[in-house]
Amino acid sequence: MTDDMTDRGSSAARRRIETASSGSSAAQRRIETHAHIPAAQRIVVKVGSSSVSGENVGQIDVLIDALAEAHARGSEVILVSSGAIASAIPYLDLPQRPSDLATQQAAAAVGQNVLMWRYQTSLDRYRIIAGQILLTAGDMENPTHRSNARRALERLLGLRVLPIVNENDTVATQEIRFGDNDRLAALVSVLVRADVLILLSDIDALYTRPPSEPGAVRIDHVPHDDDLREVAFGDIGAAGVGSGGASTKVAAAKYAAEHGIPTLLAETGSVARALSGERLGTWFQASPEA
Repeated sequence: MTDDMTDRGSSAARRRIETASSGSSAAQRRIETHAHIPAAQRIVVKVGSSSVSGENVGQIDVLIDALAEAHARGSEVILVSSGAIASAIPYLDLPQRPSDLATQQAAAAVGQNVLMWRYQTSLDRYRIIAGQILLTAGDMENPTHRSNARRALERLLGLRVLPIVNENDTVATQEIRFGDNDRLAALVSVLVRADVLILLSDIDALYTRPPSEPGAVRIDHVPHDDDLREVAFGDIGAAGVGSGGASTKVAAAKYAAEHGIPTLLAETGSVARALSGERLGTWFQASPEA
């Protein structure tokens, strides 16, 4: 995407000036390992429905605590959050996640309001303002819409607002949906030229097979040229409120890595440790050619 190569704006210009004056090179600013994450200027964090809804709604404060700490040290943070439909289920007295499009759209309209209220309530503790960005797959494919989305995100970051991105489920159709917010997070990371992408999940890392199955082996590091043929992917998870799974996270991580953005797959509860640079989860190495 040509638009993806556009400069990040005045903040990026200032960073280039500061880097040049200190004698550092662009290559030295690349995030190569977990330990470099605290030095990242721009971070995209994605969290799934099952991590911030239902019995896990309390994890929103845990997540915001970690994001606020990164924000306080000067990092620009973008949160890509699922959970609108899942958040609406109890309010609409639905027995489970709806399967028909019309009810999904209605639930998204209700749940997005609930979700943003929960995030802003938690962010109020740190006097951080959230900004809502709702996107469709069509927005990311249309050059004008994509450019507008990038401009809005850049300005929000420049104002020290924490953008919260989600798919616009109220207008999306089955034919033009992202399918999952892992893919959306990867696209947003490339759009804003993030330094690192962190995909949060209800499991602590990638395994060769679902971790509940015998013989599952944890994978700590994925080289940029590894096709992961040995991995057998499971379903969307025990909670049953999301639309993704290990396969979507791997696809998203590989996409970001191919575009020069290292990606960490980690458990939602360990987000603070991840952002502090602790070695955990599964690290997807960025392509050195990007």
